[in-house]
Amino acid sequence: MASLEDRILQAVDDLFEKQVAFLGELVGFRTLRNEEAEAQSVLEAALIERGYAVTRFRTDAARIGRHPAFSPATVGYDSSWNVVGRKDAGGRGGRSLAFNSHMDVVPAGSASRWTSPPFKPRRDGDWLYGRGAGDMKGGLVASIFALDAIAQAGLSLRGDVQIQSVVEEEITGNGAATAFANGHVADVIVSPEPTDEQLVRANSGVIKFRLTTRGRPAHPREPETGQSAIDLMIRLMGHLRELERRWIGEAKDKRWFADIRNPVALTFGTISGGDWIASIPSDCVVEGRIGFYPGEDPKARAAEFEAFVAGIQDSEEAFAGGGLVDVEWVGVMHAGYELPEGSPAEASLRAAHRRVQDGAELNAYVMTCYLDAAVFAVHGNIPSLVYGPIAENIHGIDERVSLPSLKRVTKALALFAADWCGVRENHA
Repeated sequence: MASLEDRILQAVDDLFEKQVAFLGELVGFRTLRNEEAEAQSVLEAALIERGYAVTRFRTDAARIGRHPAFSPATVGYDSSWNVVGRKDAGGRGGRSLAFNSHMDVVPAGSASRWTSPPFKPRRDGDWLYGRGAGDMKGGLVASIFALDAIAQAGLSLRGDVQIQSVVEEEITGNGAATAFANGHVADVIVSPEPTDEQLVRANSGVIKFRLTTRGRPAHPREPETGQSAIDLMIRLMGHLRELERRWIGEAKDKRWFADIRNPVALTFGTISGGDWIASIPSDCVVEGRIGFYPGEDPKARAAEFEAFVAGIQDSEEAFAGGGLVDVEWVGVMHAGYELPEGSPAEASLRAAHRRVQDGAELNAYVMTCYLDAAVFAVHGNIPSLVYGPIAENIHGIDERVSLPSLKRVTKALALFAADWCGVRENHA
């Protein structure tokens, strides 16, 4: 007679084509910021069909500045919908589990550079292509089908379980913050981000900024009377590399970050400037992000960043006169976290990984970016496991997720859920 684990693993195999089809359906939605509602409705219907009690709620703008889990934002949230599906175990004594994933994706860039349209899923051999296929609709679907497999195997969980599909992960984290503040928590959080089948041991804190330089516009017949805002921004960006190097230098004293070449990753992600092709540009705007280390206050890091920019204006002749640079905070301002070693939740995931990977041990590494798991780890002190499939070109051209890896991760998540929550036969 097949063991419970064998039955669950076989169920993942049996359901996998349906899983890939559902993933393709979600990839087909252009879930950019504030455009996620239609996909969230499809997900909501899928969860209701599976017997989940579903709660749908907007990202909460009113808590920004009042609740420490929230970050600054510069858009309205009228269309910013989050979905949580819950199945209660009826007090059967098992530990609770919440799978947390994000539905939002970053822009695809120039669609002409993709081999196929970015929001039209394409399956080619062992890969599924499309924006969000890896980051992180693949993981979201894996969590749903991991629990489907347990039910398909004739089993019920003894612990309460949630499927969380939030938005705003790519910019502020305020979707996860809203879920947390609304009480959608559990004994463990699992976030199936694309980690190449590794466990995240720590992640960076992140702050996201907007810089504006103000020049003095002029006609090209008298360029000496003007001052280019673009030139000022180029100077400012160069100086900020000095701050980046300073913060990188702090890594030598950080346990998990000492061997990472650039744990800070100052990134200038967008730039715009000038009003007319034949005028000295009046204004230039750059948006970007910079990281720091777990355990540090993001507001303190933001203040250090502001002081550095102010110092440039005081010391650099090009900025003489002052008032030529503005700093605004326009996205995530959140601390990183470290996952303590040796927790029962990690031990359970390690065992599930070994079972699926023919005895191979689960590797742990550092992810130098923001993760929604940090909301639950930092503000709730909840064990937060980030573990998901192999994906390539995330945030890039021709993003894709490995389907064999996705199946392995789905199996590991299913075995983890069964062990963590406990199971019983449906006829029992």
